[in-house]
Amino acid sequence: MVKAANVTLVGKEKIGSGLVTVMVRGDVGAVKASVDAGAAAAKRVGELYSVHVIPRPHEDVESILLK
Repeated sequence: MVKAANVTLVGKEKIGSGLVTVMVRGDVGAVKASVDAGAAAAKRVGELYSVHVIPRPHEDVESILLK
């Protein structure tokens, strides 16, 4: 994911039952490219449940997600 585009890894969280959440930051195009690469990699090794990109999130969103 991070190698596919100019993005910063904000965090990753194992949420149980083999599920993982990964958060990256960057411009919208780079984040979409990164998420697409990560989604393709996830499909190769298992099952992909969901992908969501938040363009221009409110400044408080990151602090809420990282709690």
